[in-house]
Amino acid sequence: MPLARLRLDLEFMPSPDENQPGLLVRDPMRYSDAVLLIPPPLIPCLAMFDGETSELDLQHALFEALGDLRVGEVKDNLISALDQSGFLENETFAEIRDGRCREFAEETKRWPAHIGPGGYPEDPAELRTTFEEYFRGSRPTADDATQAIAAPHVSPFGGWESYADAYAAIPASAAEKTFVILGTSHHGPMDRFGLTRKPFVTPYGETLPALDLINELEQRGGPAVAMEDYCHSMEHSIEFQVVFLQHLFGPQVKVLPILVGSYARSIYQGGMPEDNEDVKRFLGTLGNLAAREGNSLFWTLGIDMAHMGRRYGDPIQAEAQAGEMLRVEARDRDRIERVSQKDAVGFWERVQENRDDLKWCGSAPLYTFLRARPDLGGELLRYQQWNIDPQSVVSFAAMRFQ
Repeated sequence: MPLARLRLDLEFMPSPDENQPGLLVRDPMRYSDAVLLIPPPLIPCLAMFDGETSELDLQHALFEALGDLRVGEVKDNLISALDQSGFLENETFAEIRDGRCREFAEETKRWPAHIGPGGYPEDPAELRTTFEEYFRGSRPTADDATQAIAAPHVSPFGGWESYADAYAAIPASAAEKTFVILGTSHHGPMDRFGLTRKPFVTPYGETLPALDLINELEQRGGPAVAMEDYCHSMEHSIEFQVVFLQHLFGPQVKVLPILVGSYARSIYQGGMPEDNEDVKRFLGTLGNLAAREGNSLFWTLGIDMAHMGRRYGDPIQAEAQAGEMLRVEARDRDRIERVSQKDAVGFWERVQENRDDLKWCGSAPLYTFLRARPDLGGELLRYQQWNIDPQSVVSFAAMRFQ
């Protein structure tokens, strides 16, 4: 019998502990809470979990690597650890996954997933102080004509200037509106739109879900809708926007949260996203809703832009605002200009260039917004690049639309 295939959506990273070298393996989907440390001699063996290689082949490889006749025990331990952690594509993983999805669907609330380092403080007083400091240097003034903003979804401490500029542009009159939040679905399937009826809980309190609009999108949006999408349980692109909105307008902001899956089929195979009939139906439904509700909605986009450097598979050591990243900035700004000019087709043609070698993880929510609100032109308030690590850079921006 062949070994089960190793899941393709796992995260791998070198151990940060010199005393415990190896490869850390974890589940970004949070189906499993396990984190495995694979010792260096066993790392090549992970490639044998391909759905074709047999246990006997694995045992032979381990013997060649370790030179120990007791490799059968090592083999069994490796298979068992991967299996029990839910890291293999088999019945064990299916049970873990289905259980997690069922748990989220049965929850009455969407609990915070990004409190702490990399996110935001748990204590409400500390959270307010931190965010007030973020807004202290914001530049834009609010304008009642503004009907939408685009903000980052990087960790707030890394993108606070763009967050502050974007949210400072929201007029006070928006407090009474429904906030349509379009966020990047980093882990969801392509050409899908994730919805949830659950209120979002943060240290500030609970949001009010726009149930009538959520139900309408579910009923009329077609097969592209993923209702009670499990990705909502751990996705940060909407959670960070919720916290900023609550900071400005109080905990009970009314929200319509939509996670937008990638339009990878269009990027890699050509054509427009709406060439997929399911995508076309959802975009049409969202556009009709936008036209009918008009100024009662305020649109908030949680998007990042380019992802460059070693972390993202590029051969370059990326440095913000230097070297290759200056050329990336020019291309980013070209795309932003197409968005500002309400040119959905021109924007998407630039995303499709080189199969989006800039790796914009906000391209799908932006395109969705351009199709839903083709009447709104944009203004760039701030553009930034941030070294998320010494060799990798993320770019993002603050925009407003009128």
